[in-house]
Amino acid sequence: MRRLVLGPLQMPEATELLTGILGARSATDGESALTRLAQLCGGLPLALRIIGNRLVSRPGWSADELAHRLADEERRLDQFRAGDLKIANAFGMSYEQLAPTARRIFRRLAVVPGRDFDAALAAVVGGTSAEDAWDALDDLVDLGLLQDTAAGRYRFHDLVRLFARDRLQQEETATESEALTERTTSWLLRTATTAGAWFGPVHGRPDKEGTGLALPASPEEADGWLRANADNWLGALRLAAADGRHAVVLDCAEAMEWYSDRWLHGPHWNEVFTLGARAAAALGDRARHAAQLNHVAWVHGVQTRDAEAVLRYTAEAMDLATLSGATAQVAWAHCYAVPGYRLLGRLDEAAASASRAAEMFKGLGDADAYCSSLINLGLCLRDLGRYEEALESLREVVALASDEGSGMTPGTAEFIRRHTLVPLGKCLALLGRRGEAIAALVEATAPGERFDPSHWYADGLENLAALLAEEGRTGESRRAYTVAARMFEALGDAAAHTRCAARAAAMP
Repeated sequence: MRRLVLGPLQMPEATELLTGILGARSATDGESALTRLAQLCGGLPLALRIIGNRLVSRPGWSADELAHRLADEERRLDQFRAGDLKIANAFGMSYEQLAPTARRIFRRLAVVPGRDFDAALAAVVGGTSAEDAWDALDDLVDLGLLQDTAAGRYRFHDLVRLFARDRLQQEETATESEALTERTTSWLLRTATTAGAWFGPVHGRPDKEGTGLALPASPEEADGWLRANADNWLGALRLAAADGRHAVVLDCAEAMEWYSDRWLHGPHWNEVFTLGARAAAALGDRARHAAQLNHVAWVHGVQTRDAEAVLRYTAEAMDLATLSGATAQVAWAHCYAVPGYRLLGRLDEAAASASRAAEMFKGLGDADAYCSSLINLGLCLRDLGRYEEALESLREVVALASDEGSGMTPGTAEFIRRHTLVPLGKCLALLGRRGEAIAALVEATAPGERFDPSHWYADGLENLAALLAEEGRTGESRRAYTVAARMFEALGDAAAHTRCAARAAAMP
């Protein structure tokens, strides 16, 4: 006998199946209501059959009314029944076939805050080894209780997650469930904090003592873990904040400060640093509160481009930093205010703020922050048409990032160096030094360490493509425009995507 697993259907197919079950009455229910029902069924064929049969056998019910009932997670599983047929019973038959360890892991996975998970997290919630977790996950996939991916990650169907949560409530006490949630949250935040710390100016190898599991042991491992588990550690951060675990929340938010530059357009940074600011405020730590507000300002400068928000948060941070004597955070407030001034066209104030930040960081001996301020200053001077001065500022950054004795960690130095080469190349082009500009932009955009799509690099590629075209290097120009177009598309910049794609297509 060959077992055939019928997984969830895509929404168009799920809606079509439900419409077919309903027959003539589907016309009166309306497409939007049926689509909502298909979504609440998660595209699961058995769930669609049960819900379709319930509507057929109850002509007085509307699809909207049933969708409203299903929206309540606490009662959703109970709604999936038709006579003796209950979807929970189907899940239960598979559950009963599991070994005790696999059952324990299955029901405890209901506390995982994100959409998916790996064997390491399954081992944590199950209180077992990674090897035993792998075996249990294989059994769960074989029985259709979990879905797996080629990336080694697993996820529940929405209805199966509700069944797992029900089993947890039935088979473990409230005290045990609370302890499980606390242990899972703590592990996620500890791992996230360790991973984020790899990207700061000072880091060491992670402490594995007492965990029984390997924490990220390199920047590459840390980056991969943070991205793959973003839903989980962010969910854990929310839970910890709601529980008033302010020190843990603040430690995690602080660990993300330098890593956020690597994942520039991560959608969660505003929430991370806002939670960090609230935690610092609750702890009464003005200096750390100022630091988190500075990073909220950074988010608005990089992502939302909200100049007023940038200046509002940096002003608040500066007040707190001044009251607490946190000179570094006063300097950062000056640094992060620069994008706000630039967005408002207040270029002289932007340059003055960048210059003040650079002066302060130099006095503090903070090479990383000094470089960040010099980049800001270079951008301001370029905007003011002072190209030679801008070039001098940017070249100082490249020199520091290339100096092994600067005090920067190698990864940070390489990141800053490549980040600086984009505006440096544009300055050289504005000065008519096209060959040098091309060399700088080629180095800045060359394959290497993983960097996210950003307007910074996409803009560098577009400028490189234009310079290559001027040099008659049409093949290279076309390739650069094509990559820039893809990057702009990923960033949701339709106008820039269309512009670069058209220029690539126009190349002979």
